[in-house]
Amino acid sequence: MTANAAPTRRGLARLGLSALASLSLGGCLDGGLGVGLLGDSAGPEKQSALDVSPVLLVATTRRPADPAGRPPYFTDQRGRGLAFATVRLSAPDRSLIGKVSAVVTGDWRIAAAPRVVTGPEAATAFAEAALGRDVLLYVHGYRESFETAAVSAAQLSDGIRFRGVSGLFTWPSAGKTFDYGYDRESALWSRDAFEDLLRALATAQGGRIHIVAHSMGTLLTLETLRMLRADAGEAALDRIGAIVLAAPDIDIDLFTNGIERLGIAAQKITVISSTNDRALELSSTIAGGVVRAGAADRSRLEALGVRVADASDYGSGLINHDLFLSNVEVQQVIKRAVARADGR
Repeated sequence: MTANAAPTRRGLARLGLSALASLSLGGCLDGGLGVGLLGDSAGPEKQSALDVSPVLLVATTRRPADPAGRPPYFTDQRGRGLAFATVRLSAPDRSLIGKVSAVVTGDWRIAAAPRVVTGPEAATAFAEAALGRDVLLYVHGYRESFETAAVSAAQLSDGIRFRGVSGLFTWPSAGKTFDYGYDRESALWSRDAFEDLLRALATAQGGRIHIVAHSMGTLLTLETLRMLRADAGEAALDRIGAIVLAAPDIDIDLFTNGIERLGIAAQKITVISSTNDRALELSSTIAGGVVRAGAADRSRLEALGVRVADASDYGSGLINHDLFLSNVEVQQVIKRAVARADGR
């Protein structure tokens, strides 16, 4: 699940980042987010590639809106297979005045979606648009509209100063609190399309594919990766770089089975967990009390051979479910995972 609300919440979170940084949370990293997960970087990049060229590549199983190319661009209904769109974004104002106004207006937003490709060519069109560069592919969670998912993808890519192509895989979430069941089935229904996309990216000439999945999107991602390995073998996962599962909303037993089915590819996985994630507590209640992977004990996760960043000490809000977007220190976990996968 995700605690998305109006853009004002995102704006307030962004405005508060400098205040969080001033608290010198970095001194607590080894005890909370894990030794070696952050480490020293080669120096902070001042600008992301997305900030220079604000284009988001989108692959989606949502039904395109009618008329096409206009808000909401894609609906909460299931489409006919995969669709590809190049989405132009409007970057936030970096000035002090802009940061203050972001509290009211939000930050990243969709400017236009002028090109949409549907059908069998969609996955290939995405791979060709990537132009052989590294791709950061975001897979959203429960209760997300197309717009909120796109904004989150932009915030993530810009937040870690990613230098490659920014991408989004968005599935037909209803965007409503009480449609958890519909969302879960829609995510699983999207597995074949997601596998088609990963196959197209993996076979194209280019860089690595880094995947960051959140909440229910981690279920879709884990299931798709195990399908890809079963269908095409270990070689199909060679182009996959970092796999970051943020607050995975997955039954811990199902998560364990999925990790075991990935073989050595499981070593690419970093889990961002939190024992005080209120959204996962609710999800556990809905699931009959079985603990979710994102709220499991760190030792239990590490025993599966994955890296774990315990963000429990970094959640100061009521929900603590989207720390990978709202907390600069937690974002550094993702940045370091990508750097490791690139051999840096």
